Amino acid sequence: MKLTCVAVDDEPLALEKIVDYIGQVPFLELKGQFDDGMEVLSFLQENEVDVLFLDIQMPQLLGTQLVQILKNRPQVIFTTAYSEYAMDGYELDITDYLLKPIPFGRFLKSAQKALERASSSKPAGSSTPKRTQAETIFVKTEFKWQQLSLNDIKYIEGMKDYLAIHTEEGKVLTLMSFNELLDKLPSDRFMRIHKSYVVALGKIKEIEKARVIIDGEPIPIGETYKTAFLNKLKNYGMM
Repeated sequence: MKLTCVAVDDEPLALEKIVDYIGQVPFLELKGQFDDGMEVLSFLQENEVDVLFLDIQMPQLLGTQLVQILKNRPQVIFTTAYSEYAMDGYELDITDYLLKPIPFGRFLKSAQKALERASSSKPAGSSTPKRTQAETIFVKTEFKWQQLSLNDIKYIEGMKDYLAIHTEEGKVLTLMSFNELLDKLPSDRFMRIHKSYVVALGKIKEIEKARVIIDGEPIPIGETYKTAFLNKLKNYGMM
């Protein structure tokens, strides 16, 4: 599923960064970039897009004013240096509110939120497959952000300076921390069972006294994690 979008910011460098970020996200398709609220208003009166990345403080027409004027408006993600507009934004039912300077990881999370919202509102019977946060995540490797299917992840191993994500296709190395990665993973499907291991519960083939077996690989269960791990298996009816 692709989301068409436009970017609006009167600061050239800020606009350039948002356009660059959009180009790095596989499911976003840029349809236009503008440095003026009146120009984008004219464009949106003639063209439909899925997502509007919109600065708030602009000459002639504030971003909040533009949102109020639009009919059949797209999802709106504010990109601004001013936190005081947050309440106004959420009263307008925007999708997200990004504070500058915007890290790419935060931008990506916002884009995924828009994708999830678009997918959940898709009419029943549509032939376009849904692709939501619950199905995939993006992980940071050395040179890029890589999309992984949650169903393919078997376990995650902590190394000295990075994490090794073991998948059905092979091993992916990421610079992310365990906490960053766990924040992206659904807690009903993944759990940390050792200071150096997170496992996909559905991939466990055997459970022994002090380890689990996934795809023939023994993975230790840390003493401090053992009780919570066994309780989770019982709560989800897996034991």
